[in-house]
Amino acid sequence: MRLNTIIPNFHAETTQGPIDFYNWQGNSWVVLFSHPADFTPVCTTELGRLAVHQPHFDRRNTKLLAHSVDKLKDHVDWVNDIKSYCQDIPGSFPYPIIADHDRDLAVKLDMIDEESKSDPNLAMTVRALYVISPDHRLRLSMHYPSSTGRNVDEILRVIDSLQLVDRIPEIATPANWVPGEKVMILPTVKESEVQRLFPGGVDRVSMPSGKVYVRTTTDY
Repeated sequence: MRLNTIIPNFHAETTQGPIDFYNWQGNSWVVLFSHPADFTPVCTTELGRLAVHQPHFDRRNTKLLAHSVDKLKDHVDWVNDIKSYCQDIPGSFPYPIIADHDRDLAVKLDMIDEESKSDPNLAMTVRALYVISPDHRLRLSMHYPSSTGRNVDEILRVIDSLQLVDRIPEIATPANWVPGEKVMILPTVKESEVQRLFPGGVDRVSMPSGKVYVRTTTDY
């Protein structure tokens, strides 16, 4: 699953009924993420925290879609456990969970561990996470082992970065960036264009090499 690959359309059964992925996505961004198994402790924390943060994803025009190779009934029963454990989930459980018991979608989307991918009795999905833009392209991927839970704040941060750079393609976001902090102006932007593009001001960093390639701005 290389970056900018077009995610193929698929049909799936979920805890909120059957979906046609492209129709379900509409004009939204999507975070499609897999988890190793229902009724497991780390997965319970992940799906619970994502549910709690649903309003933050809504503000970013982003839908959540979970996935594993468990059966639909297990998903439904497990959701009750998640809501009991994460009691700050507002209202009903906010996003669907795909039931992919035959593993077809997991294999298609490269969500299976290399060592067990050919053994249907052992294979579980890893913690794969894909950020998909409205044109169905894979814009960012994260893969975690089953032993390590994901950071919801980081998921939101990368969505903020992707959406900002789509709006202003002349910039990139630096390490540890969060909204409101300085962004980097791409080296491909000529000095003659900088003032026009960023009239609010630009900072230039002097380097021992004498090359001026670190230019920052908060004008976005």
